[in-house]
Amino acid sequence: MKVHWQIAIALALAVLTGALASADSSLIRFCGFIGGLFLNGLKMVVVPLIVSSIIVAMSTFSEPAALSRIGLRTMAFYTLTTVLAVVVGLAMVNLVQPGIIDGQPAKDILGLATGSAKVSEQVSSAKLSDVSDVFYRMITSNPIKAAAEGDLLGLVFFSMMFGIFAARLPGSVGDVQRDFWNGVRETMMGITGVVMRFAPIGVYALVAKAFSSTGVEAIRPLALFFFATLGGLAFHMLVTMSVLLALIGRVSPIRMLKAMTPALLTGFSTSSSAGTLPVTLECLRSRAGVSERVSGFTLPLGAAINLDGTALYECAAAMFLAQAYGLHLDFTTQFVIVSMAVVTSMGVTGIPSASLVAIAVILGTIGLPLEGLGVLLAVDRVLDMCRTAVNVYGDGCGAVVIGRLEGEHDILKPPQ
Repeated sequence: MKVHWQIAIALALAVLTGALASADSSLIRFCGFIGGLFLNGLKMVVVPLIVSSIIVAMSTFSEPAALSRIGLRTMAFYTLTTVLAVVVGLAMVNLVQPGIIDGQPAKDILGLATGSAKVSEQVSSAKLSDVSDVFYRMITSNPIKAAAEGDLLGLVFFSMMFGIFAARLPGSVGDVQRDFWNGVRETMMGITGVVMRFAPIGVYALVAKAFSSTGVEAIRPLALFFFATLGGLAFHMLVTMSVLLALIGRVSPIRMLKAMTPALLTGFSTSSSAGTLPVTLECLRSRAGVSERVSGFTLPLGAAINLDGTALYECAAAMFLAQAYGLHLDFTTQFVIVSMAVVTSMGVTGIPSASLVAIAVILGTIGLPLEGLGVLLAVDRVLDMCRTAVNVYGDGCGAVVIGRLEGEHDILKPPQ
């Protein structure tokens, strides 16, 4: 059975169990134990997985083409669209405020155990008093200590720098480094895959525990978060990207949507940008008219580092949980969320349930407890399918825009 069907069944059974069982029953206590184990498994893989993934992603720039004009243009466009996606996600959650129900934080409704006072203390201890502190923490004096203490802001920056300079190492020395980190990444992906096999059980345990004390009221904030995120994804895909296609690429967004339809459907059904890459390449070459020179470089790079939908979801999820805890996040903390969403989205491609790993990084950076990850699992699968389609579309738009900037005039040409 497909994993999303397993999770859907687990979710339905969890709601039923939570509605019938009391919060102090042995079954619910056991669910709390199992849910805790599942969350610990997710926490276990965060540091080695995010470090190795970002280093491998940065190694993309070892190719000479990455330093050429087309490479710089591609990176600039992908960075722009990712930042815009995160800003859209931030705006949607601030507008809808799914974490606030009837004027009150949804912490109790969602069954989040950590008290608001404790969370406020954790966020304050993250030392994000102003933007200068963010950059100070970014350049850590001890990466090992940063990893042990969960100071992932410095760890992400160190991983990026390590990957960029490891990619420049000559000969066998460089090959050893790249092979080693690829091996670490593949190993951690395997461990993450094993942990995620237990996702249906983890969903059942966490949701049953939440519903035993809150009942069906927990559906309301989750539904608001679901539709706010879905609205943000739709706005970015249909409005933001259309404006960029029209202004920079000077092509029809409608013809772009028609050309990308097979790739969008494949991405939606598989939830894998990398797995959809062959279909995306075929769509851009045969249906949009992008040359192999441009599509062969921009699309693989985009599948590796350009995940607009993922970045939008990460930002929305972090803001949703902050609202649920009753926190008012200042500009500096929201700046950190935006920055971390942009950076982590570039390094998690190909990881099973990549967004959950990235969200764990963001929550840890700003001092929020990771227990909220269990709440997100209830809606993560469907949103994963939607954000993958947005990721694929963003890659295709990048190839079209870069192709047009490189002087290819037959791209998405109107029929004669």
